[in-house]
Amino acid sequence: MSYNPFSLAGKTVFVTGASSGIGKAIAIAASRMGAVIILNARNEERLRETLGELDGEGHRMILGDVTDASVVQQIVSEIDSVDGVVLCAGKAINLPVQFCDKEHMDMLFNLNFFSTVEILRMLYKKKRINKGGSVVLIDSVGGVTRFAPGGAIYGATKAALGSYAKFCAREFAPRKIRVNCICPGMIDTPLIHRGTLTEEQLAEDAKRYPCGRYGKAEDVANGAVYLLSDASEWVTGTDLFIDGGISII
Repeated sequence: MSYNPFSLAGKTVFVTGASSGIGKAIAIAASRMGAVIILNARNEERLRETLGELDGEGHRMILGDVTDASVVQQIVSEIDSVDGVVLCAGKAINLPVQFCDKEHMDMLFNLNFFSTVEILRMLYKKKRINKGGSVVLIDSVGGVTRFAPGGAIYGATKAALGSYAKFCAREFAPRKIRVNCICPGMIDTPLIHRGTLTEEQLAEDAKRYPCGRYGKAEDVANGAVYLLSDASEWVTGTDLFIDGGISII
């Protein structure tokens, strides 16, 4: 068998937000590269669909809403050790700043930021992440290089996540655990087809991207495979932009 530095054979990877979109694509791609996957999401039917699409054997689910502290405890107690952690659970809302009240702030920060960092904190504290392990956080160009009207809360959650990741990268380094972010541009998932923009507006917006289209979940998944694999063993504390070039215009 030829050498493949991107192989995930022999690795176990935990993925949140795995019932759809980017999380699902990452779980599937990682399984195809040989990893055993532990899936998490709150929708049992869709999570089982993801489980059924994984290559290989030994995969399992931990069902539950990561904003629930008891679910975080369950995750940490049911995971003995992992080589990779991919934290994808999140959502977006579109509100002008004048309507960004504390209720909306709390709702989005609890999912996009606080639940994510608490899972990571506890997995690290309880030494569930193996030496040489890799953590991948799904960040965004929103709030980092792109500041579209209506995206204030979402962008703030992602900017906070990106900053936190770099502190983790510094502190986790003595255990040889790497922490990196992926910053996608607009990805064609169910998240963008919820009626905030019409299909015509989305098609017109996609033309602005230098690569000529919105991203696919698989585009992000390929980047995650790289960051999870030994091919990136000298990469930590970085933001991998997978955005079709939108950050350069």
